[in-house]
Amino acid sequence: MAKNTLSQIKQYIDKHVGLKVRLEASGRNNTSIVNEGILINAYPSIFTIKVGKEQLRTISYSYTDILINNISITPCD
Repeated sequence: MAKNTLSQIKQYIDKHVGLKVRLEASGRNNTSIVNEGILINAYPSIFTIKVGKEQLRTISYSYTDILINNISITPCD
């Protein structure tokens, strides 16, 4: 994924709405949190992902989180 500008990141996210994605987020103490879920919406400043198997929850992130490498998103096969 091209991470050069926020508009490129938003275009990438827009193309994957409705698809299953893998999300890797930076945690505390150099740990990473990995979730798989459905990218459900893309708004002008944020996007939302529904995660969880037994208990569904919705998490929102800003496009800036990708730009500054706080999270990474890859489509699942």
